[in-house]
Amino acid sequence: MNNLEVVIVDYGIGNILSVKRGLEMFDVTVKVSSDKNVILNADRVVLPGVGAFANAMERLQNLKLVEVVRSVHEKQIPLLGICLGMQILFDQSEEFGNYDGLGIIPGTVRSMSNKEQKNIKVPHIGWTQLNARSLENSFAKKILHTITEEDYFYFVHSYMGMPDFKDHLLATCSYGNLNIPAIVGRDSTIGCQFHPEKSGRHGLKILKEFCNVK
Repeated sequence: MNNLEVVIVDYGIGNILSVKRGLEMFDVTVKVSSDKNVILNADRVVLPGVGAFANAMERLQNLKLVEVVRSVHEKQIPLLGICLGMQILFDQSEEFGNYDGLGIIPGTVRSMSNKEQKNIKVPHIGWTQLNARSLENSFAKKILHTITEEDYFYFVHSYMGMPDFKDHLLATCSYGNLNIPAIVGRDSTIGCQFHPEKSGRHGLKILKEFCNVK
């Protein structure tokens, strides 16, 4: 096993075990922690999450981890947000009210349901291909260079993160007449709306490159 240490932020929300098992396939040390010093001394940080936005932010606040995760981004430690962990990277969410997020990705998390989308089923659950984009973010390009439009990824969500700036939108997926942000990124932070740890070999390629990126 090499010396690379990946820390999964433990704030009581998320399928941590499957993320941990996925990362351990790539010869790295994986720790699960809510300790500030452990997180800030990691080589890579993963922010998982399932459930409601407000609940996730409340748990991070109670554990005094909001500023810690922001510091991970500011210190340019590679950070991967997964599903709800991706959504809380945004400024705010409209899920069950209006709630502030981490403010790492400028933008808002909005419902997939509205008057114009009457014919789609929410939540969006299942395997979906990504629409390729021109990646100007060099960090993201290194992680996503093996992904093609033929690859499928596993999604389960009712809300979607909408970046304010097009440079932060790295890939989308089509669902009915919706064009859903599937991957977002800024600097050394990247977020996946889908679950790479549940997406078979295609998702594992993303975890592998996240561990290997320099």
